[in-house]
Amino acid sequence: MRSFAVASLVLALALPAASWAQQITVSAAASLTDAFKELAPRFEAGKPGTTVRFNFAASGVLLQQISQGAPVDVFASADQETMNRAGAQKLVDAASRKNFVTNSLVLVEPAQGGVGITGLADLNRAAVRKIAVGKTATVPVGRYTKDVLEAASLWNVLEPKFVQADSVRQVLDYVSRGEVEAGFVYRTDATIASNKVKVVASPQGATPVSYPIAVVADSRNKAAAADFIAFVNSDAGQQVLARYGFGRP
Repeated sequence: MRSFAVASLVLALALPAASWAQQITVSAAASLTDAFKELAPRFEAGKPGTTVRFNFAASGVLLQQISQGAPVDVFASADQETMNRAGAQKLVDAASRKNFVTNSLVLVEPAQGGVGITGLADLNRAAVRKIAVGKTATVPVGRYTKDVLEAASLWNVLEPKFVQADSVRQVLDYVSRGEVEAGFVYRTDATIASNKVKVVASPQGATPVSYPIAVVADSRNKAAAADFIAFVNSDAGQQVLARYGFGRP
């Protein structure tokens, strides 16, 4: 009986701790991978019992997953358009939506063995055979790229050279490995791979590169999800993001 009583007491003491434990899933744009991975343990340290699980991919792919019922608590997109679609489908809590960082588009070539690109016009040279771009349907960096190239009347001209990528990190990989002569990524991605790629131009498009974040409407941990968003926007969170090259909103 005594052993049973002790076991019951241990179980009773364990139950509250178990009830406090919770995990939130954050689906975030691929370009946020490194910064968010550093943010997680800092957030968890301030919220004992709460853990963060990440799902990184192109923003459009993440939206598709959420629309199909994926159990997600927070959605962070690399563009306003994708988050607007999430809002129109009532997949996110509109009141929780906040812009939390900015970025910029850059043209890169391999750090070693590049063909000497100095600007957009050079992409039409014969030496440039392949250009990596994000898929415009699902990858925000692809839409930012199209915006810039259309403004320069180069999108249709260069289209035969395009190598379509599933995320900005795939574009970065193609350029880093020298599989293409050029590619369009975010400045933050180029900074992370500065030993493998070289920024050759920083074209400005009509659409600013701005990242929104929101609580997913079907989240089962909305309070913790809101806490994560608040931390991302706090001074501590913004300092981490700034170290990776992100600007304030």
